[in-house]
Amino acid sequence: MTATRVDTDAIRRLPKAVLHDHLDGGLRPATVVELAAAVGHTLPATDPDELAAWYFEAANSGDLVRYIATFEHTLAVIQNREGLLRVAEEYVLDLAADGVVYAEVRYAPELNTRGGLSLSEVVEAVQEGLAAGMAKAAAAGTPVRVGTLLCGMRMFDRVREAADLAVAYRDAGVVGFDIAGAEDGFPPADHLDAFEHLRRESVPFTIHAGEAHGLPSIHQALQVCGAQRIGHGVRITEDIVDGKLGRLAGWVRDRRIPLEMCPTSNLQTGAAASIAEHPITALKDLGFRVTLNTDNRLVSGTTMTREMSLLVEEAGWTVEDLRTVTVNAVKSAFIPFDERRALIEDVVLPGYAAAL
Repeated sequence: MTATRVDTDAIRRLPKAVLHDHLDGGLRPATVVELAAAVGHTLPATDPDELAAWYFEAANSGDLVRYIATFEHTLAVIQNREGLLRVAEEYVLDLAADGVVYAEVRYAPELNTRGGLSLSEVVEAVQEGLAAGMAKAAAAGTPVRVGTLLCGMRMFDRVREAADLAVAYRDAGVVGFDIAGAEDGFPPADHLDAFEHLRRESVPFTIHAGEAHGLPSIHQALQVCGAQRIGHGVRITEDIVDGKLGRLAGWVRDRRIPLEMCPTSNLQTGAAASIAEHPITALKDLGFRVTLNTDNRLVSGTTMTREMSLLVEEAGWTVEDLRTVTVNAVKSAFIPFDERRALIEDVVLPGYAAAL
């Protein structure tokens, strides 16, 4: 099947896997409006469609710091148990409706404590909401497995606390860890203690790197901190000249280190110029283990179906390419091997075989 023969409806039906998606960046616009009214928070727009447009336009600044600033309004409405429960449940149902069969959702519990919740209460509320969503999705015949990545905010001082939470809830739905927030000026090695603790406890982690900061960020995340995956990593191309890989790029490719790539988000933050020129295609063709992700569905106005469709329409991807990145994502998931293998063999490959 060629790229020109794949339409959006066919892509929507394909099984998908997403590893890099922020809970507080994926709320339904109507939910933001309703929750804001309930807690007395003023929004830039109170019509859901107008609010969605505001988010997308505000995020298209080409600047990561301004992009992150759009989260003020989503975070404002998830500072209590009720908001967290609803948003987590809807998160799962929205992914299931988009054909996602496996997802890892990430968020920073410390950003949800302004209403008086403890860090543990935040985690438990989110897990309860995710479980409710998974139960409803399964009952509707669209099952989706969702694991949680807890984040520490790299520019603050509670990263070790978040790492401790990941260890404490590792048997309650939390599958890994990440650091998020402004990348430039806040190197991952600043939190080496947290990463060493996670390694000692055998908890896997990914690190945002190679988006707003270049090769030193990726090198430090991998060679100093020991990340098993890289969030974004688009600037690994700075170590590739005329198809020849430098030492770091070779390390990433040869050791199958997954790159959690987010094309639309990267366009918004200025890390890529266009979908057609986004590094994900060249890296895929060079044999890197690239995965395709949404990052923030509300803020970027996107879905996995949209990300796939853009690559088909603007970068010439085929269904085989979509299958490759989906299998890559499941292979790279922070869940046990037997669960990954079952998802690939029983769900992903049969789904793509039907499309082909």
